[in-house]
Amino acid sequence: MSDRAPAGQFLDAAIDLLRRVRDEEADSVTAAGTLLADTVESGGRLFAFGAGHSSLAAQDLVYRAGGLALMNLLAVPGVVGVDVRPAPLGSALERVDGLASAVLDSSPLRAGDALLIISLSGRNALPVEMAMHAQARGVRVIGVTSVAYATETRSRHSSGTYLKDHCDLVLDSKIAVGDAELTLDNVPAPFAPASTVVTSALLQAVMATTAATLADRGLEPPLLRSGNVDGGHDWNGRVMEQYRDRIFYRH
Repeated sequence: MSDRAPAGQFLDAAIDLLRRVRDEEADSVTAAGTLLADTVESGGRLFAFGAGHSSLAAQDLVYRAGGLALMNLLAVPGVVGVDVRPAPLGSALERVDGLASAVLDSSPLRAGDALLIISLSGRNALPVEMAMHAQARGVRVIGVTSVAYATETRSRHSSGTYLKDHCDLVLDSKIAVGDAELTLDNVPAPFAPASTVVTSALLQAVMATTAATLADRGLEPPLLRSGNVDGGHDWNGRVMEQYRDRIFYRH
C-alpha cells in the first residue's frame, strides 16, 4: 500500500472501480436501461432482488426520491438485509435449493416483467435459481454481479452455473473476489469493501438511462420526488395512483 491514509486509498480504489464500470460497462448499461424502458412502455412491471448486503443496492431502487416509481422489491424473508437473527442464517438460506421457486410462485411476477437480480458472487443457489425460474416464466432478467467469481470460485448450485449464465443482460461490477480493497501488514485480513458503492452507482446509471430513454420516446418517466421538497408528496401520490396496478409496495 502507498503512504496515503487508508481513507484516501479506499476512496481512490472506489473511484477507480467506478471509472472502470463507466468505461467498460457503458454498452451494457445502455442495453439494460433500454430493456427497462421497453418494459415500462409495454405495460410491464419492474422488480429488484438481492440477498444479504446485495439487497442494499436493490432496496436503494425502491420508493426512492429521483427513482422510478415502478421499481418493486422482490423480498425473500430472512435474506433481505442483515436483520435476521442469527445473521449467518441469511447466508445459509442463500444456499437452499428450491427457495427461489417458492418465492416466485407467491410473487406478482409475470411474463413481460423485468427483474434485476443483484448478487456479488452469483454462485449461490438462490440467485442462480431465481434467474433460471424467472426466465422460464417469461421474465426478462438483468444480472448484476462480479464476473470474476465465475472464474475464481466454484458454483454452489447443482448445475455448476452462475447467475451470469441465466440472464438476458449482465452488468459486471468489477469487484475482486473477497470484496475488500485494502490490506495492511498489521491487519490479518483484507478490509474496506466497495461492492455496495459500485453496485448502487451502476444501478442508478441504469435508472438514469431508463428515464432518459422514456423521455426521448415522448413518455413521461414515472419518477418519484423527495417528500422533503414542497409538493413532493402530492407529486408522488399522483404518480402512484396513475400506476397503482404496477406498484406493490403501497398495498
